Amino acid sequence: MPESGQKTTQGHITERAPEPIAGPAARRTGLLVTLVLGGLTALPPLSMDMYLPALPEVTGALAAPAATIQLTLTACLAGMALGQLVVGPMSDKWGRRRPLLIGMVVYVLATAACAFAPTAETLIGFRLLQGLAGAAGIVIARAVVRDLYDGVEMARFFSTLMLISGVAPIIAPLIGGQILRITDWRGVFHVLTVIGVLLTLVVWRFLGETLPPERRHEGGVGQALRTMRGLLADRVFAGYMLTGGLAFAALFAYISASPFVVQEIYGASPQTFSLLFGLNSIGLVAVGQINGKLLVGRVSLDKALGWGLGTILVAALALLLMTSGAFGKVGLVPIAAGLFVLMSAMGLAMPNTNALALMRTPHAAGSASALLGTTSFLVGAVASPLVGIAGEHTAVPMAVVQLTCAVLALVCFLGLCRPWRAPATTAGTPAAGA
Repeated sequence: MPESGQKTTQGHITERAPEPIAGPAARRTGLLVTLVLGGLTALPPLSMDMYLPALPEVTGALAAPAATIQLTLTACLAGMALGQLVVGPMSDKWGRRRPLLIGMVVYVLATAACAFAPTAETLIGFRLLQGLAGAAGIVIARAVVRDLYDGVEMARFFSTLMLISGVAPIIAPLIGGQILRITDWRGVFHVLTVIGVLLTLVVWRFLGETLPPERRHEGGVGQALRTMRGLLADRVFAGYMLTGGLAFAALFAYISASPFVVQEIYGASPQTFSLLFGLNSIGLVAVGQINGKLLVGRVSLDKALGWGLGTILVAALALLLMTSGAFGKVGLVPIAAGLFVLMSAMGLAMPNTNALALMRTPHAAGSASALLGTTSFLVGAVASPLVGIAGEHTAVPMAVVQLTCAVLALVCFLGLCRPWRAPATTAGTPAAGA
């Protein structure tokens, strides 16, 4: 049965749930808990984006080619993907708090080790461990939201989290660029270590348990695998999972390629790159707030998601035409405009895919969150090295990867989710034939 008497359709809520899921911790949904969850979701962009302006410097300092240094991003991303598969089911069994605190402590140690890496290979290894541990914050933050909210309120809360965590990609490259003015790339990891310590202390002090014992899952690895297999058997859930993963891959193609595209190809300084990156992040946050404040509750989540995917597709096509020379020699401003539109449209795609997928899975929020995150990060990890496959002097591979991901995301959305059907569902229980 739907929770709290709520009836849902695919991507559209017809009756709002009067209260979030019960429980003492679930009632602590004030500003402080929102900020803590925002901090946890901000950790991945902090770990990635603060480091971006230093990529060209790391290439020279460690005497490694750009493709090898880009693997430090891929390793962190792959670690975050694989770690979620472990932490998500753990949080369904043991609660959210204990696995989160363990992950945060390991994250701090791994980040500190990155600052002292002597070679590119060692840095790649420590970045993998950093990602594995950092996965706890990503997957458990989403699961906590599912513990506390449902339906329209969950979609709105994801948009609120995007506002909070969206500050991270705005300020992270700016901080990274300023750090490079006074120290080298290793200083970036020193700062990340301090941030990790502070966030761990805040989580320990202020984030209570949101999954009561009676709602936890017993069983070991076998039970976790059976739960995930059941989730993957839901065609609609799988559709949203793949759609979100492919959209994220288009985003990560930009993240991994833009330092070289903006600085090496178009000659911008690390500070200019940081400003452009921050502007694009503002666009993502602004559209996310339009989604949460204006669209959710008035427009079906599926329709808003479709608008976002269509915009990403158009922006990626324009970028491919510009970078391939179809319009002649194009400067930085048109390229930056295309990237701004693509990034902004993620504000419609990302919160709505998460909400639509998790609406179907109240019985296994941790495992569902793990699958959503793992798919996104694994597909992003595959996309990362592809953007540099033709070297550092062309942006065409970035645009090709983005366009391919956008097309595939739209195909998965239309082919698997089939939003025009909108069959009646209950949260976590697909309709017959879905």
